Amino acid sequence: MTTHTVQTDGAEIAYDVHGPLPTADGQPPLVMIGQPMDAGGFAALVRELPDRTCVPYDPRGFGRSTRSDGLVTNDPEVQARDVHAVIEALGAGPVDLFASSGGAVTALALVTAYPEAVRTLVAHEPPLVDLLPDAAAARRAAEGFQAAYREKGWGAGMAGFIAMISWQGEFTEEYFAQPAPDPAQFGLPTEDDGSRDDPLMTDRSSAVTAYRPDAAALQQAATRIVIAAGEESLPTMTGRGAVAAAELLGQEVTMFPSHHDGFAGEDDPWPGQAKAFAVRLREVLSQTS
Repeated sequence: MTTHTVQTDGAEIAYDVHGPLPTADGQPPLVMIGQPMDAGGFAALVRELPDRTCVPYDPRGFGRSTRSDGLVTNDPEVQARDVHAVIEALGAGPVDLFASSGGAVTALALVTAYPEAVRTLVAHEPPLVDLLPDAAAARRAAEGFQAAYREKGWGAGMAGFIAMISWQGEFTEEYFAQPAPDPAQFGLPTEDDGSRDDPLMTDRSSAVTAYRPDAAALQQAATRIVIAAGEESLPTMTGRGAVAAAELLGQEVTMFPSHHDGFAGEDDPWPGQAKAFAVRLREVLSQTS
């Protein structure tokens, strides 16, 4: 593995290259992007794909990637330009791209702006809140865990976030009538450390969930787009967002093992099924190889 950086407008982006360039198997590099997550979140998946040259990156302001634009907000269109700079730096032609969560939103913005840059995009559970029939209620639910973070700190906010993304189906009054979850039940800290800069617990990533894909541009792009969801996620907000995105593009959602973080390792904080996930990803990507 080698680590590289590339200068973009207002940021220095760090990315890792696992494997040779040019690639040994003739396949394009497999770029991996997440949000809010750095390259380390893909470690287990990379280990399960030893035959592919994998390129996970740190979004601006995360991990090793720094920003000089004076901002703290996360914008998928800005991040799309960063990812395109990484792709150009690789010098390997159209890449394959696996994108998770907010990274999947960035990936859709990338394909919209640079329709020739990606061969196959697997967009796994993009949190496209505005595509949901209960979008207003979903935003109300998000405001709930953000308020808990502001008032009581990270543990309380994260407990609320877990409750939100675990909720099955649309957000109804039954959801809002629940008592605030206890952080201790999730093994989270109950003490407030005073910090209030977590990108997940604030409105810094509101541009991600508010993004509306340009269906016409995506359908006209050279990229084959696969909207994916975990088998355990379908009734949840992110699973429903994936279904809505697939319907917007006139396709059915493609199923993957496990949940929203299904590519994680069995020993990770939210254990996934990295081995089975890699098998499925390889299968989906091979359909255009």
